[in-house]
Amino acid sequence: MQIAGQRVRVGSLRFLQNENIVIPPAVALLQSAAQTSGHSLVFVASGDAVVGAIALQATLRPEAKAVVQRLHAEGYALYVISGDHEVPTQQLAMELGIPHYFAGVLPADKANLVAGLQQEGHKVCFVGDGINDAIALRQADVSISLRGATTAATDTAQVVLMNADLTQLHTLFRLAHA
Repeated sequence: MQIAGQRVRVGSLRFLQNENIVIPPAVALLQSAAQTSGHSLVFVASGDAVVGAIALQATLRPEAKAVVQRLHAEGYALYVISGDHEVPTQQLAMELGIPHYFAGVLPADKANLVAGLQQEGHKVCFVGDGINDAIALRQADVSISLRGATTAATDTAQVVLMNADLTQLHTLFRLAHA
């Protein structure tokens, strides 16, 4: 996109580096501080200069912890696979009580992780809501998205939870077993 004749790019630090934008030391320090506190940064560059950043912090769905506990109790192995950085992903996994997580994962690598689990003999159900989840949703044995997710996720998923409530997973799995 261009604004006032300047090309504007918005994305992760990795994205800006891939766009050959020089990252000033102060921005690298800001990125480090944000990660340490469990936040993610989305950067804004105008032309070839970083001009701003937005700090984001993941929020849990109110039902998420209870759903995770129930799935654990039913014997399911759970993983968090995120494109986010290590610390925010680790904090999310810990808050949910999920022992296995992968951070900094690119979209194609999410699908590769799913394929690896499948090669180990696992049936994989992937729940995703972002454009970066579409390839993994396609790779999974069962793929689930939520109403309100990106079009790429809902178009790719085999199942879309229409009221966006993760507690429906229990009913869905019970029906699948029947």
